Amino acid sequence: MRISVVHPCDLGESEIAIWRELQDAHPALDNPFLSPEFIIEVGRLRPQARVAVISDATGILGFFPFERHPFGIGMPIAAGLTDAQGLVHCKDAEFDPHTLIRACGLAVFEFDHLLASQPLALERHARYPSPIIDLSDGYTAYIETIKETSGKTYRSTTYKSRKLQRDVGPLRHEYGLRDRASLHTLLGWKTEQYRRTGRSDRFAKPWIVRLVENLLEVNTEHFAGVLDMIYVDDRPIAGHFGLRTKTTLVGWFPAYDTAFSKYSPGLIHHLAMVGRAAEAGIQVIDLGRGQKEYKEKLKNGEHMVIEGRIARPSAGAGVHWLSRVPARKARATVLAHPLLRRTADRALKTYGRFRTTIAS
Repeated sequence: MRISVVHPCDLGESEIAIWRELQDAHPALDNPFLSPEFIIEVGRLRPQARVAVISDATGILGFFPFERHPFGIGMPIAAGLTDAQGLVHCKDAEFDPHTLIRACGLAVFEFDHLLASQPLALERHARYPSPIIDLSDGYTAYIETIKETSGKTYRSTTYKSRKLQRDVGPLRHEYGLRDRASLHTLLGWKTEQYRRTGRSDRFAKPWIVRLVENLLEVNTEHFAGVLDMIYVDDRPIAGHFGLRTKTTLVGWFPAYDTAFSKYSPGLIHHLAMVGRAAEAGIQVIDLGRGQKEYKEKLKNGEHMVIEGRIARPSAGAGVHWLSRVPARKARATVLAHPLLRRTADRALKTYGRFRTTIAS
């Protein structure tokens, strides 16, 4: 087995074509965060981005996208932004994780959304459910399921949609927008949400804003950025920016105008988005790992993702363990305990209100 490491922008057309073939042949890998287009766009902005090309005498067996940081610390491409991580590989190929990270020049590779079907997954790694909306039976079948599992939410959302239109004006939904001004309206709402809830603002990092802007311009058969918004009386009130393959859409940045909070614009938007996505041929909407109330209400399935690390004996791996593992275990303990999770969430929101007050 041969492993060569290149920058994503150095991949050739033949390699990209093989990458797509591997994704098409393995449904578990049909996720835009694992698509070559996403990896290449991140590579344009992240000099530490790399792809290991794995091959043998028969040809290319797989691709391993990662970022290489100081001291041999390896992370997924765009770590912290992606809900699917790992190898894109031939279905029956076998890989030794330690051999792979050694060939990549890594002391350790840390991940938090590794697909459970990955050859890199080990028994000791922690597994977490990641909710999805399964549209393989069509939008109508999905709605019938939601009426049974989240009937109160569905009835309340449809009622609020009607009330919103009575109070303010007609509702309009635009799917597949290519308008950068609309994108920045959405990102502004998302920044406000991060601050309001005490989270760090991802869009305070210019490279992330640039990445999202660049992805908005990508629209091919295999991969695209997808922006959609709902408007009331021609005023935007909620929207989402995500990524898609031919059949999978990932939920990435949903947000809404808090002036309309009492109407639950986020839920109104999501139901509208699901319908339009189904019309466009999407069969799965991946909502991403995380215990959010709206995800629990909208999901009708889930898959597993893995959190952990692969390390080989080295000083870099030791430093990484001390700096990352105890904190990660403490976070996992909080998230696994409902009372601790609610307490932490309230503390973050209190901090967010205080931060917002000081800023204003």
